[in-house]
Amino acid sequence: MDPASSSFVPGRHHARRLREIHRSAGWPCLDGLELELLAAGLVERLRDEVGRECLRLTASGIELVARQMAHNRAALSAHEALVRRVAREMLRAGRIAWCGLSLRARSGPELPWGIARPDVFSIRQTSVEAYLEPLVHEVKVRRSDLLADLRQPGKRAAYLDLAPCWYVLGQDARGRSIGEPDEIPAECGVLMASGGRLVLARAPAAGPRDKLPFAVWMALAKATPVADEADDAQGLLGEPQSPSPSAPPEPPSAPSLD
Repeated sequence: MDPASSSFVPGRHHARRLREIHRSAGWPCLDGLELELLAAGLVERLRDEVGRECLRLTASGIELVARQMAHNRAALSAHEALVRRVAREMLRAGRIAWCGLSLRARSGPELPWGIARPDVFSIRQTSVEAYLEPLVHEVKVRRSDLLADLRQPGKRAAYLDLAPCWYVLGQDARGRSIGEPDEIPAECGVLMASGGRLVLARAPAAGPRDKLPFAVWMALAKATPVADEADDAQGLLGEPQSPSPSAPPEPPSAPSLD
């Protein structure tokens, strides 16, 4: 069966199996997924000199894996770019932001502790704990990832255990939003990427949080916040600085009287 001329449409699970076969010795699993790959001509059976059977990707299978990897890299790049944009907006709002934190949180009132990994976590720059107003931003650039995330209420509960949660919805290759605000649970806020802007679609139902758990404080203390782009222009401590062009010249030092 030629995948180009049949109704067979390879999915992500097919591409994952092809990558596994490519990385391994190709031992057959003899399951339905393998049958579909064989029938589509994406893999082929081979036998060695002692009759042992293994699988190998055909040219079509290799091409499919390469396309999927390129697609994943593009989606990852788009995700990273939108995460950086959200972090920059938090900095411009006078907040301190972190990306890729692993924070201990509860995934429900009766559920055990787990690890939440928000794309962006931020707090206000203040020395008063009651004014911290922590925020979680979860960034999505693919609709399939958004739908998979919405089917995980425990993950969302863990975010809400830390702070009010915002979903940031990116755009697909045609410039269309990957989701609509009414698809996001009401307890979460929604920001939508539109061109070079982040547009407020809905604020979260939960009000601002005024305190952070001790475990979160420890995680923040050990992590490096996102650097402000303006900080790149600042020299290191102890680094010789050239005088400003507009500054008057230093007066000559007084001669020694010794």
